[in-house]
Amino acid sequence: MSRRWRDRWLEMRPRDIVVEACLHDAPRAGGPPSFTLEQIIQLYALACAPPEQYGRPISHWTPQELADELMQQQIVECISPLHVGRLLKEADLKPHQSRYWLPPRLRI
Repeated sequence: MSRRWRDRWLEMRPRDIVVEACLHDAPRAGGPPSFTLEQIIQLYALACAPPEQYGRPISHWTPQELADELMQQQIVECISPLHVGRLLKEADLKPHQSRYWLPPRLRI
């Protein structure tokens, strides 16, 4: 990988090209991202909120329930539960364990 960057630098540098132009990444294969960063952040916020807040009669979020709620709130047009699970895994979010790390309530 570093050889590729070094070779690209050596190839472009003598032509008096601006440094930023030399360091741009090459185009990549594949389509553009399906979801915006704002939509993904809304998914994370939804996953961290209790399901009862959204009228869901469940104790914890599942990828299927999150996908349904995202579409119901029109945050996204369509999303699969598998993709929701992948996004949560990338962020290391575990909605089913959200209450385990909370400190106990202090009784005064």
